[in-house]
Amino acid sequence: MSIPSAGDTFPAFRAAAVQAAPVFLDRDATLDKLEGLVAEAAGGGAQLVVLSESFVPAFPVWNIVLAPMDQHKFFRALYENALVVPGPHTDRIGSLARRYGVFLSVGVTERSAISMGAMYNTNLLFDPEGSLVNRHRKLVPTWAEKLTWANGDASDLRPVETELGRIGTLICGENTNTLARYALLAQGEQVHLSTYPPAWPFRRTGSAGNYDLGARSRSARPRTRSRARCSTSWRRGSSTTSRSKRWPRAIRGSRRRSGPHRSRAR
Repeated sequence: MSIPSAGDTFPAFRAAAVQAAPVFLDRDATLDKLEGLVAEAAGGGAQLVVLSESFVPAFPVWNIVLAPMDQHKFFRALYENALVVPGPHTDRIGSLARRYGVFLSVGVTERSAISMGAMYNTNLLFDPEGSLVNRHRKLVPTWAEKLTWANGDASDLRPVETELGRIGTLICGENTNTLARYALLAQGEQVHLSTYPPAWPFRRTGSAGNYDLGARSRSARPRTRSRARCSTSWRRGSSTTSRSKRWPRAIRGSRRRSGPHRSRAR
């Protein structure tokens, strides 16, 4: 028995969860690299492109593996390369979304324009016109991340109405926060973006068989609620980590392939 092709239709789209390293603690070079990644993903048909947690300019993994007194230079470098939102660097990211006609989600370290030294773990979502449609600051930095990031708030804990569906975002450990997830679901979230950092370290600096900062990319899967997940890959001895020889071994990772991983989301 044949079934007639009648009734309503619903959105289908292609998402790219980008597995790539930033240019370590170099905001402008990372934004240069971002353009190539977005172009590649859009060229593959992606309508939604998702970058990892604090992709610009780097994830502060040193919080977990170094003593606080040894972190000063990293904090300063991160602060000097953080983004003011809105500002010229967010305008540049928005121009990429507009040029390639994609929804673009990018994790950044945001610098406060008011309080000297204050930073936030922030996710930015741009629409295909290049407009910043949501800025979500991580509600509570996880464990040692508090050495770098201040607490966010729930002012932008909401899904954004788009032609792809209602898109919401949570950052790393927030995805295990039942109330945060419920807050988005209760507002009708349909596409969930969950972003992550490199693999979490569990061994001390210099120990044998040290942890692997390789990618843990989690691609979108066709479920009732579509998901596009991504994480960062750290690479040693490549142009993506041009400063790597200056930093302790503890924050350097193994060589991994990088680039956009595409999947269908419905």
